Amino acid sequence: MADTRQTDRSRLPALTLGALGVVYGDIGTSVLYTLKEVFGSGHVPFTPANVYGVLSIVFWTLTVIVSLKYVTLVLRADNHGEGGLVAMLALASQSVKDKAPALRKWMLLIGIFGTCLFYGDGVITPAITVLSAVEGLDVVSPTLRRAVIPLTLAILFLLFLVQKRGTAGIGRFFGPIMVVWFVAIAALGGYHIAGHPEILAALSPHHALGFIWRHPGISFIILGAVVLCVTGGEALYADMGHFGRMPIRIAWFSVVMPALTLNYFGQGALLLSHPEAVANPFFRMAPEWLMLPLVGLATVAAVIASQALISGAFSVTKQVIQLGYLPRLKIRHTSTRDTGQIYLPFVNWSLFAMIVLAVVLFRSSSNLAAAYGIAVTLDMTITTVLTFFVVRYGWNYPLALALAATGFFLAVDLAFFSSNLLKLIEGGWFPILIGAAVFTLMTTWKDGRALLTETLRQSSVDLPSFLAAIFVSPPARVAGTAVFLSAEPGAVPNALMHNLKHNKVLHEQNLFVTVRSHEVPWIGMAERLQVQALGHGCWQVVVHYGFKNDPDLPRALGLLADRRVALDPMTTSYFLSRDIVIPTPGSGLAPWREKLFAHMHHSATAAAEFLNLPSNAVVELGSMVEI
Repeated sequence: MADTRQTDRSRLPALTLGALGVVYGDIGTSVLYTLKEVFGSGHVPFTPANVYGVLSIVFWTLTVIVSLKYVTLVLRADNHGEGGLVAMLALASQSVKDKAPALRKWMLLIGIFGTCLFYGDGVITPAITVLSAVEGLDVVSPTLRRAVIPLTLAILFLLFLVQKRGTAGIGRFFGPIMVVWFVAIAALGGYHIAGHPEILAALSPHHALGFIWRHPGISFIILGAVVLCVTGGEALYADMGHFGRMPIRIAWFSVVMPALTLNYFGQGALLLSHPEAVANPFFRMAPEWLMLPLVGLATVAAVIASQALISGAFSVTKQVIQLGYLPRLKIRHTSTRDTGQIYLPFVNWSLFAMIVLAVVLFRSSSNLAAAYGIAVTLDMTITTVLTFFVVRYGWNYPLALALAATGFFLAVDLAFFSSNLLKLIEGGWFPILIGAAVFTLMTTWKDGRALLTETLRQSSVDLPSFLAAIFVSPPARVAGTAVFLSAEPGAVPNALMHNLKHNKVLHEQNLFVTVRSHEVPWIGMAERLQVQALGHGCWQVVVHYGFKNDPDLPRALGLLADRRVALDPMTTSYFLSRDIVIPTPGSGLAPWREKLFAHMHHSATAAAEFLNLPSNAVVELGSMVEI
């Protein structure tokens, strides 16, 4: 999908504008707090040489991590045009599946943990971004300081409240608004650079290297704050499927990187002449008459940055569900034209609750900055590791070349991660705790499903043998089609057993359907079905989906018409087994994990809703399963 967009030059301007609104909101608003946290930490002695050194470190961090690592290398590692940690995990997993199978289990665990950390990042990012923007009121007038927390919470509440309506209508304004934002921050930076053009000398890496040489200990410590300038770097890769490589690269090199560089260097120029502005150098760049409009624009940009992350959380959760790491959740499509516009109520309000907790707990963007970084840098490190396996085993490059392509970036990522570990006690524990909690849920669900499937398999009856036996003396046949869902092909569904036991009839046509999700983003309609005739009007059907496909079982089964199996929606019934899981002592999972899995299984959204089955044609037959 992304490749087609890349070759369509006529759509390039629109896609580039869209990328500015969705991809770059987070990294674009990092100018609000990065230099404030670097100098506000108290670790860096305030001297002109140190201002040059810090600016140089920030510029080369952007260059190495974003321009070289993500834009140049990682964007090449697409999974059928899709990006993001889930797509990278699936791609790396498939790459080593046959060549290094022992690695696959550990790689999946590491990749899933990285995905879990995304939720920790998803809590901190909206909190710190919106709070940093609203804190501009304190610069406008100290009397407004008391309004910062309530106003931040009110803005966040409204943002999460409108999610159920979707963003298709207002989303088209995100790109133009972010263009205004980038022009504004570039203009502010350019104005101050004009007064101190010598600040541009910090573009030379020798200032960064000199600072590190003079202050090795301080340099290591401040990496935990410098990393704030690349927050949102993962979004470049995560949103590749929506826009394609070329628009993301054009937006970065033509708009975002120049605007960020001008603004950071403008803040540096301001600090050279007004050291007292270190408390909030971004807002101090603006004249008094422009301060309030700048706070308003920054708040809107922060909301857009947060919206992109919330939409990302919905998308990632849907993908993880289809990969089998979370139970089915209620998913609502908020746009009839764009199937990617989805809303998950549980994820939405869970995120909001945790963000409110973060704002109330930390109370300022400076305190939140202590919580920020660990999840981001660990995700960056995991991305680099997975990229190595893609380069080595997926692209079949020599080991030396694969190490050369990723080794330098891994060293940089580990340096930033190690520095952020110093903030673990101050607040870094918060996103790690969230990530660990989500990881526990995901692994418990995956292991519990495996245990449940094995339990059902041990008690299952072979389908072809069962059909052969009942057709020796067949039950009464009734008109219509029965669709029986089964976790495993070739096994008799519990729903069929209960139907025969209680109703003592068999439909004229019977489909035994298994739905399979695969570690690829998309599976086309031509590969959707795998059909085997079992005789006597019975068929075994396996329906295949990628982790970004929208499951729609009636539509998929409609393809059977090409195989002379006609389904009339008015006479088709769907029979589902609703298993009630009973935790029991013995081998299997730890008792607390079995209870957690049973609760998750009970709370999962019905399969009928997830598979888009017509509610008036579904028959659910329950059974109890001990694990």
